[in-house]
Order: sequence, then structure tokens, then C-alpha cells
Amino acid sequence: MLLEDRIAVVYGAAGAVGGATARTFAREGAHVVLVGRRRDPLDAVAAAIHAAGGRAEVAVVDAADPEAVDAHVGAVVAEHGRLDVSLNATSLRGDLQGTPLREMPVDDFLLPAMTGLRSQFCTATAAARRMTEAGSGAILTLSTSAAALPGRDRRFHATGGFGVACAAVEELTRSLAGEVGRHGVRVVCLRPDALPETWGERTPAVREAERFMTDGTALGRMPTLQQVADAAAFAASDRAGAVTGAVLDLTCGSVMPR
Repeated sequence: MLLEDRIAVVYGAAGAVGGATARTFAREGAHVVLVGRRRDPLDAVAAAIHAAGGRAEVAVVDAADPEAVDAHVGAVVAEHGRLDVSLNATSLRGDLQGTPLREMPVDDFLLPAMTGLRSQFCTATAAARRMTEAGSGAILTLSTSAAALPGRDRRFHATGGFGVACAAVEELTRSLAGEVGRHGVRVVCLRPDALPETWGERTPAVREAERFMTDGTALGRMPTLQQVADAAAFAASDRAGAVTGAVLDLTCGSVMPR
């Protein structure tokens, strides 16, 4: 198993990406600490993991609260002896897309950074402090294709502050990786494209958006939740031991970075 006996904290574990990744981490042998702001949906993910024979525990923590995050990470290390993997899959507020920048209130533009980017900073740096002391660990951040859209998609989408926040998460990843690499800690950003299976009702507008986005991929399809979760498990594992400061592109070729 890729993550046998690793201690992995997953923030946003009740969400679509966080839940799928937490279940995959557990299936790969990790003891998973499920973190979110509401207990009931976290308990449901934990129940699914336990039913499959995995190990999980639940903690209610606001990932954008630096003191709460740091205290919880300290408690995890105190209880389990270490922290091996930290993944933040909390929302970057993609729901604020759709308004042109010239019409967007400044507060709506800044909100993805003030919530999602703040959360990524809080969790990544809290993990980095413990992992550098231990001399090992993997920190995974989460961006999206909005960080690097081609011109075709920039005409179609109005990403507002969401795309800016995603790009900032990727730069945070590189900067932190440069600081902690000599201490045996890796930092990797996952960059999936949109995940249609999470979109809900298939209205004509939703189907049209999916067709447009799918047509812009090299593979002629969009990524799945399980593919993102599998990539996260690989990135967190020793098999990706040479990978740090990198953006793991999971866009099916809608973005082709050099």
C-alpha cells in the first residue's frame, strides 16, 4: 500500500475532493484525520472508511483559523507521534465566478484569497513546522485549472478572484517547498480541472459548459474524483519522493504547462 501506517490530515474532508481523497488514503493504509467545520458530514466519511476496514478519526476545526489549526496539528503529533501527510481540500470559493472583473465588487474579488488562500497558508505552514522538526513529510495543496487557463477559456469563463487565488496557491507551494526541502519535507500542488460529477443537476447550461470544457482537453474528457484522489495518494507517497515544488496537472490536457 502506498501510505501504510502514515498519519494523514485531510482538511475539507467532508467535501467531494476531500472525501474521495480521505477514503483513498485510508484504502492505501493511512490513518486519516478528517477535519472540517461540521461534524455530521465528517462522521459520514469516517463511517464509510471504517466500513471498508480503514482507520479514521474526526476533528472539527476551522482551517482558516491559524491558532486552531496549529493547536490541532500539535495534538495530532502528540497523540500519534508524527504527521506524515497534510492535504487541504477546502473550498477556494469557485462559486464567486461568473462576474466580469470590471463589474465585480472588490470584496467578492478578494474573498477567495481571504478564505481559500488563507486556509491553505494556515494548514501548510502548521504542518511544515512539525514536519521540519521531524525531518520528513508531504504537504499537498489544491489549486484548479483556473490558475492557468488558455485564452479560449478566459473568454468563456469569468473567474474573478478565484483564478487569482488558485495561482497564488501554486506560488505558495513553490515558495514553501524551497524553504522546507532541505529538512526532508516535500510540497506538491494538485491542479485538477472541473469535476462534472460534482455539478449536480444536469441543466442545459451545465451540459453546454461541460461540452465546451471537454472539447478543450487533449484527452477528450474531464478528470474524475477518483483520479484526483489517486494522484494525491501517489504525491503523498515515497514513490513521488523526487517531486516537490511542483504543480501536478490533472486537467486531462486542458492546460499543458511547459
